[in-house]
Amino acid sequence: MNRFKSAVAFSGGLFLVGAAWIAAAQTSSVPLPDKTQAGVVTVPGMPPAADSGNLYSETGAGHFSPAVSGALERVYVPNRAANTVSVIDPATLKVVDTFPVGINPQHVVPSWDLRTLWVANNAEGRTDGSLTPIDPNTGKPGKSIPVDDPYNMYWSPDGQYAIVVAEAHKRLDFRNPRTMELKYSIAVPKCAGINHADFSIDGKFAVFTCEFNGSVAKIDLVNRTVVGMVKLSQYFARPDALAAIAAPGKKPKKIPDPGEPGAEICTTPGMPQDVRASPDGKVFFIADMMADGVHVVDGESFKQIAFIETGIGTHGLYPSRDGKSLYVANRGSNTVRGTPRGKGSVSVIDFATRKVIKNWPVPGGGSPDMGNVSGDGKYLWLSGRYDDVVYRFDTDSGAVDKVRVGREPHGLTVWPQPGRYSLGHTGNLR
Repeated sequence: MNRFKSAVAFSGGLFLVGAAWIAAAQTSSVPLPDKTQAGVVTVPGMPPAADSGNLYSETGAGHFSPAVSGALERVYVPNRAANTVSVIDPATLKVVDTFPVGINPQHVVPSWDLRTLWVANNAEGRTDGSLTPIDPNTGKPGKSIPVDDPYNMYWSPDGQYAIVVAEAHKRLDFRNPRTMELKYSIAVPKCAGINHADFSIDGKFAVFTCEFNGSVAKIDLVNRTVVGMVKLSQYFARPDALAAIAAPGKKPKKIPDPGEPGAEICTTPGMPQDVRASPDGKVFFIADMMADGVHVVDGESFKQIAFIETGIGTHGLYPSRDGKSLYVANRGSNTVRGTPRGKGSVSVIDFATRKVIKNWPVPGGGSPDMGNVSGDGKYLWLSGRYDDVVYRFDTDSGAVDKVRVGREPHGLTVWPQPGRYSLGHTGNLR
């Protein structure tokens, strides 16, 4: 019996994931917490921070956990409008399988113990959402579990809970990571369109984006409460621009800039998307598809401290395997329902200077959205949301290959990925 079968069983019609995450923590693949390591006091049950200056240190090229040693090298692509997952062999750039899942698959999410991939099918506007497990050793799906509105999914840093992002309900549902039975919820009523997140280096809090009101929320995971909200703006340091935007009355998309004669400012509210912590864990980078750039928020004070212009429709964020750069997917459109062959691109931000050092347009236009970096760090894989393709960017040259998939591909994952454990999304590993 292979490792996946020994850790995952079918019982009572439910696909039960990896029985003993505690047992996994007792192996070399997921070490037990050491509160003195790297000078970071992590929450109980969370693996230690190996390097306080680089929380991505254990996700470097080739740093694979024994837990993924039997996994097939594949790219799993959820096709939101087709209700399927396309499976790409990265060695041949060919789709080798396509299988049905639930309604509106949004993201493929690696489990905390790295032994299962979960497809989050949120069934937009319906009540029949579900999670579909995939065995990464075979590339085949198991039986879906009914779950209310799973737009996205993360894991508590100690691995005890699956955090289902119930976007339509403005709520985080903490569930049993094996059966998906609901244990408790955290309501976030001021966070309309709650969707993406990243976690503090010590596991004590998470930052979630609020897509439909231009904000981010800080969630205290220890006390299970919302402790802060920040309204984001590319004009955060411009009181004159903020006052002009907030002035009463209906306004066009662009109005004269009160501080720069002849220039204009945008009045459209922000629409924050993906989130990534800086290597030292002190600040959070937040993509904004309306502001066409990345906000920077200090985790401790929970205040915006910078804004970085990138490209049109800024959407997904992915650290390089050496932890020095941040790849930014610019979807090429400021609308929720975009069009094919937009002005899509990838920008590369240097973490140390917070400046864009490279920009790679999609030849012929495109719509790069969500994805991740290959295990060796040589390629950035992104779904082409409105072009029904997947892009593979060469991380040295920016050259692009394309693979045709199903309708409206969204949050793909590359598997296996380096790291000790997963915090969710398309592979927030540490």
